[in-house]
Amino acid sequence: MRFPLLSKSVALGAVVAGLLVALGSVRGVVEERQERRDEAEQNVADSLAASQVLMGPVLLRRCTETWPVEQREGPVLKVLTERRDFRLVQAPQTLKVDSGARMAPRYRGLFKVNGYEMTAKVDAQWADLKGLQAVPEHTGGQVSCDAPVVSMVLGDARGIRTVRVNVQGQTLAVNPGSGNPVQRKGFHAQMPEAMLTAPGPLRVSLALELAGTQSLAFAPVADSTEVTLKSEWPHPSFGGRFLPAEREVGSQGFQASWRMTSLATTAQQELIKGAPLCPVGVVIPVRDEDISAAGQPSTGCIETFNVSFMDPVNPYVLSDRASKYGLLFIALTFLGVILVEVLNRLRVHPIQYLLVGSALIVFFLLLVSLSEHLPFAVAYTAASSACTGLLMFYGSHVLGGWRRGLVFGAALALLYGTLYLLLQMEQTSLVLGSVMLFTVLAAIMVVTRRLDWYALIEGVRGAANATRPEPVTPAGWPGDKPVAHKPPGA
Repeated sequence: MRFPLLSKSVALGAVVAGLLVALGSVRGVVEERQERRDEAEQNVADSLAASQVLMGPVLLRRCTETWPVEQREGPVLKVLTERRDFRLVQAPQTLKVDSGARMAPRYRGLFKVNGYEMTAKVDAQWADLKGLQAVPEHTGGQVSCDAPVVSMVLGDARGIRTVRVNVQGQTLAVNPGSGNPVQRKGFHAQMPEAMLTAPGPLRVSLALELAGTQSLAFAPVADSTEVTLKSEWPHPSFGGRFLPAEREVGSQGFQASWRMTSLATTAQQELIKGAPLCPVGVVIPVRDEDISAAGQPSTGCIETFNVSFMDPVNPYVLSDRASKYGLLFIALTFLGVILVEVLNRLRVHPIQYLLVGSALIVFFLLLVSLSEHLPFAVAYTAASSACTGLLMFYGSHVLGGWRRGLVFGAALALLYGTLYLLLQMEQTSLVLGSVMLFTVLAAIMVVTRRLDWYALIEGVRGAANATRPEPVTPAGWPGDKPVAHKPPGA
């Protein structure tokens, strides 16, 4: 080669490009496994119960108004009867929920789904029942109403395990369906008519056992809502329209409390208007042009707050995050090999660079495959140890000695350890990565501050030319030694 350094640079560029393609394929495998995990979660939700939402209890009453309407047809005056069906809804004045969630994970093949079993004690009070007194809206109208019902809306009624409804100390029979025409999932209990005229406030108590997956949400439809939730899950993610007023999160679990009034939310107004529940985990934009009676911008749906039982050690999320540092791994490793090659006047072939880079890529594939069967920390240790040992053995031969191979392996172990810290410290991963890069750059600059790079490059170029084979010159060219020819017959 006339320009060995340029040719090698082009070859190394091609090697890096090929490794990036391979790294992209590994990330594709991670995404495909993540999609299969999502399918498993949906399968469990379809078979068990989906994310749960609790709204209520509220009082519902179905009424019908009829009124006469005169209609003249020529000389004949007819009296027709028209009717309208409507529902009366009265939200509680105070609502207190004391709940706890015990984790009950489910599995679909290799995939774990965070299920839970919730127990809740719900206490709701109404100062009076004037909101259930129907008034005719038309002249001559007559109103007839069914008995009021205590309605409880749930996200998925299949998750109901046990439920008990107590009104004024009397246990009522529970029927399927919420009785709400918009949110039908749930249950209801019919109240005796005599309770409408009973003096004093009305109190409703519920005892509920409920199963669900992934998240749990509440709708603050009362004038004053207080919700307390306890669980042994140490990694809650609080979301929705309201965050907890108080929360304690530790390695043994969490406890959170929400307190709010109808002045801070439009949930009660949207309930009375017949709006649906806001989807859990979806941010609904507020509409400033639609101001509620409480003076709050409306979302067009009943607001909720929720807690998600997220898994921070999701192996696919961590493997995907690790693979994003693949280019950094390749660059730092190749940089170290290049420095050793230049400083010690060694010659490392591009194919050897390719093999080293391939070992780095295989690490990420090992990581995602092992983490499906082992805890992530164990899988990471096994994958990084295997790759470090392989590269240390290979480097001791490529770099010309066991001492250099040990240093090379120690550097890789430090690199893998740093990556593990980056994965665990999600909030500070950027600053940690930046400090690591700065430290590596500073170390290289300090070590090579007195080097004469021109002399080193010329030495490498001279070594390459010295090992180049001599060209073979064909006989008969100028400069060849004369060859003696024997006469024929000699």
